[in-house]
Amino acid sequence: MSPLISVLLPVFNAAPTLDDTLRSLFAQTLVEFEIVAVDDGSDDGSAELLQRWSAKDARLRVKRGPHRGIVATLNSGLELCRGTLVARMDADDTVHAQRLEKQSRMFAARPELSVVGSLVETVSREEVGEGLRIYEQWLNSLVDHQDISREMFIESPIAHPSAMVRRDEILQLGGYRECGWPEDYDLWLRYHLQGGRFAKVNEVLLYWREHPGRLTRTDGRYSVENFLKVKAHFLIAGPLADRDAVFLWGAGKTGRRLSKHLIRGGCTPTAVVDIDPKKIGSVLRGRPIVAPDALPQQWARFQRPFLVVAVASRGARALIRQSLTTEGLVEGADFIFAA
Repeated sequence: MSPLISVLLPVFNAAPTLDDTLRSLFAQTLVEFEIVAVDDGSDDGSAELLQRWSAKDARLRVKRGPHRGIVATLNSGLELCRGTLVARMDADDTVHAQRLEKQSRMFAARPELSVVGSLVETVSREEVGEGLRIYEQWLNSLVDHQDISREMFIESPIAHPSAMVRRDEILQLGGYRECGWPEDYDLWLRYHLQGGRFAKVNEVLLYWREHPGRLTRTDGRYSVENFLKVKAHFLIAGPLADRDAVFLWGAGKTGRRLSKHLIRGGCTPTAVVDIDPKKIGSVLRGRPIVAPDALPQQWARFQRPFLVVAVASRGARALIRQSLTTEGLVEGADFIFAA
């Protein structure tokens, strides 16, 4: 009989933390689950740890192979998952004892959902820098579908190891992709463009370990530049499709870099908006830079214009949102934040 949930656990040189991870999983209040652990060519004793745990509990199924990287490892594990639901987990994190129970209960109560996450808490607090603290606070502020989808292009809105998805649905999407950018963000954006519904259990169910060896710190696919590439790709495929004008708010570093990827994708902004008087009246990549009070006149020239806001300055998002809504623009329909 197939279990309700498959926990998909990629493992690469995780010996220092793997016991804690598995201990937290086997302490779950819901018992109808399996763990599909894929060892990605570890050479630090992780494979031996997995074998010892699997000998004690048959719910742990282990696959070993050469080192191929996170995307190939996830996809090979996904093929082995037998559960109706697939819960992601990383080998350096731990979970609340009711994680699987509470997320599966939300799926049962709300059949329209595609992805269920949770709130997260970063641990090893002495390792957590200001940037990650701000990201954690932002992540935990997004709980329902409306908030998650509204801020989808700002950053990855679901912590990957906190996520649970429907197995059939992720397979229909093609599983994970190797595109040179973050594989989890790529997945959430694909769900989003296909109308997938998101939600989170409004409790901390994942304890996210911060350390220098995390993939997000060591793998180039998680660089700022690659986040901008994936945003541009899905902006063009989604909210910017079939627009007769695209405006970009932000002539600073973030806006310049995003504009580069938009143009490379065939979407050249009509104009760029900025508040810096030194920039207003000049050009960015051949497009005029205008003041915010010039936007309404520019906007009125088109039938289906859209505005992408790419200003990373702290506090700017709230001010710009207030300004645009005061002008009668609707977030999601007329504008979106990408920073």
